[in-house]
Amino acid sequence: MLATRTADPWTDTDVIDVRAPRFNQAVVGLVSLAAVVTGWWWLLALLALQLALGLTLGRRFCLPCLLYFEVVQPRLGEGPVEDARPPRFANLVGVTCLTAAAAAYLTGLRAVGAALGGLVAALALLAATTGLCVGCEAYRLLARARGVRRGSVGAVDLGELGAGGPLTLVQFTHPLCSDCHELEGRLRADPRPLVTVDVAERPDLARRYHVTVVPTAFAVAADGTILERLA
Repeated sequence: MLATRTADPWTDTDVIDVRAPRFNQAVVGLVSLAAVVTGWWWLLALLALQLALGLTLGRRFCLPCLLYFEVVQPRLGEGPVEDARPPRFANLVGVTCLTAAAAAYLTGLRAVGAALGGLVAALALLAATTGLCVGCEAYRLLARARGVRRGSVGAVDLGELGAGGPLTLVQFTHPLCSDCHELEGRLRADPRPLVTVDVAERPDLARRYHVTVVPTAFAVAADGTILERLA
C-alpha cells in the first residue's frame, strides 16, 4: 500500500521532505565522483544542467526529484517536512561549482576541474550520508548576516497580529513544516500566550520581520519590543 503525503511535492514547493535533498545529493555525489574518476567531464555539465532546470522550471524537470517523489517516497513514506529554501540555495551553489568544473575541463584546466568536481562529490556525499549540508548551513549564515539574528528585528506590531499582553510569543510557521509543529507544541506548553503567523498566507509579514527560515519565534513585550529570539 502506497504511503500518503502531507505535502504535495509539485505544488507545496516552499517545503520539502527532508529525504528528498539527501537523495538528490547522493545522485549528485556519485555522478560527480564518477566524472572525476573516469575523466568524463561532460557528466558534470549534465548535472549542472539538471540542477539548473529543477531550480528554474520546477521539480518535475529534475530527474532525481521525479525518481524520489514518484518511486521512492510513495513506498518508504514521507519524512519530516522542512523549509525548502536552504536546500534550494545548496542546489544553486552546486550549479555554480559544477558549471565551473565543466568549464575548467573544457578549457584544458583538468586539475582545476577535477578539484572542483571532487569538492562537489565530497560535499554532496557528506550531506547524503550524514545530513550535514554545507550549502544549507551557508544559507542560514547568510540569512543571519542579512539581519536574521537575535536583536536584529527591534519590534513586532502586536496589534496587527490581533495580539497583546504583558508578554507574548510570536511564531512564524508553515502548516506543512514538521519542525514548526514541534516548536508550536513546546511553545503552547508555555504559560505565555502564543500567536502564530503562517508565512504562506502572510509573506509580507515574513519579509517585514526578516524571516527567511521557519520556524522562527520571538518573545515580545507588551509594547512590541522583541525581548528574545526563541528559534
